[in-house]
Amino acid sequence: MSKDKGLGKLLLGIGIGAGLGVLFAPKSGRETRQDLKKEIDKFISNLKEIDVNEVKDEFLNKIEDIRNELEDLDKEKVISIAKEKGKAIKKKTDELVELAKEKGTPIIQSSADTIRKKAIEATKSVLNKLEAK
Repeated sequence: MSKDKGLGKLLLGIGIGAGLGVLFAPKSGRETRQDLKKEIDKFISNLKEIDVNEVKDEFLNKIEDIRNELEDLDKEKVISIAKEKGKAIKKKTDELVELAKEKGTPIIQSSADTIRKKAIEATKSVLNKLEAK
């Protein structure tokens, strides 16, 4: 699946979720339709503010930083350097999760959180192996 299709599905999901939330609210039909129209207008306004290329570039840069840190971690043989790299990876993955939170993209936030957890696991595994030697 291309990244554009994924973003489109994400935005569609957000829109559907907002619409369903308004529809199932305990209000009259007229109030519900007015609320739905307001939510749709707000959603469209938010969509217009998103610079997809900028968001994509930010995520790609963070991912590339994390990848580089992980590659360096595998090459390091000294525990103190590995610990420093581990802290750097954690910091960068925390930044990735925060970026996902800022951009209001729950699906990307979930993926970023998964990447963060896997990076922490990889870091701990390398440190355990180095300390065992």
